[in-house]
Amino acid sequence: MDAGDYYEILGVPRNAEEKEIKKAYRNLARKYHPDVCKEPGAEEKFKKINEAYSVLSDSQKRAQYDHMGHETYTSASKGSYSGTGGFHGGGFSADFSGFGDIFDFFGGGFSGSRQAGPQSGSDLLMKMQITLEEAVFGADREIEVNHTEACSHCNGTGSESKKLVKCPRCGGSGQMRQMSQTIFGQFVRMSTCTECRGRGRIPEKRCTECRGTGHTQVHRKVTVHIPAGIDSGMRLRMEGYGEAGDYGAPNGDLFIEVYVRPHERFRRSGDNLETDVEISPAQAVVGSVVDVETIEKRAVELTIPAGIQHNTALKIPGEGVRRRGKPGDLLVRVRVVIPRQPKAEVRSLYEKIMELEGHRMADSKKGFFSGFMGKK
Repeated sequence: MDAGDYYEILGVPRNAEEKEIKKAYRNLARKYHPDVCKEPGAEEKFKKINEAYSVLSDSQKRAQYDHMGHETYTSASKGSYSGTGGFHGGGFSADFSGFGDIFDFFGGGFSGSRQAGPQSGSDLLMKMQITLEEAVFGADREIEVNHTEACSHCNGTGSESKKLVKCPRCGGSGQMRQMSQTIFGQFVRMSTCTECRGRGRIPEKRCTECRGTGHTQVHRKVTVHIPAGIDSGMRLRMEGYGEAGDYGAPNGDLFIEVYVRPHERFRRSGDNLETDVEISPAQAVVGSVVDVETIEKRAVELTIPAGIQHNTALKIPGEGVRRRGKPGDLLVRVRVVIPRQPKAEVRSLYEKIMELEGHRMADSKKGFFSGFMGKK
């Protein structure tokens, strides 16, 4: 349980199917739930289990995790604020959507409709465009975020005195109990208290700055670490940089969906990069040496072997995408370009080659349709 790898946390192999992952999660969640397990550190283990399940149960997140590796994937969650303010982020992010599956374990205590208690802040999603160079080598980018933070005047309590009192409407339970009589008998319906919004407590005196909400809207600059090897469609998670939660509850997360802009010279295929080089028919036949500029703008000599065919790819090792210290390759696609209007000397040499090969030259004085008419 102390291992950092999500597969080791759930105790499943890396090729485990969805059912196997779900079964392992259910068993571990039941074993280490704080309401059931009283061992020291049970709550922390429970959080790690949910963190692992939230990634491995999502096909897109799992593919990103497998592609980027544990260290790169989790380090992408780290970021920092620039400027001043009273923000305190970095809270644990867990996906509790799976609790509906283990409802029977706890006698209904974790029903998906439960709203009592302090609520976590909402997640934020934004999109970011990056260059191919940034995707290949990684980078740090500064972005601007508008979100809510805990009110600095009341420390997020919503109370001028920074004190909270028991909600008089629900008696501190956070839920309202409504009874109704039908022909089938008496039914009890539980709903979230509208006075305290399920928290069970309300401000002793409403804060004059945030009017009792405990939150203020702020504009911040955030430094985002873009890990090397990231690709379009992947999301970076910055834990705790979403909307502020209720007093005593964690903030939401900021998700940044990345899109890599097309490059004028390079194309990406997994961890490999691809570019083109144009050569003449003579270079293709005899062989040649050409200079190829890498994405780092370094000139590399590439040997064109004699007899190479059009559209053949030659490999320059280690000049591709940098990911987890194992760079991909640069594939150079050879394009044999036929000269449209060669010089007289060059044309004469080509005619000599045709003569040696035993081919006949076309009569350029004949009309276009003469070749279709045939001989009479």
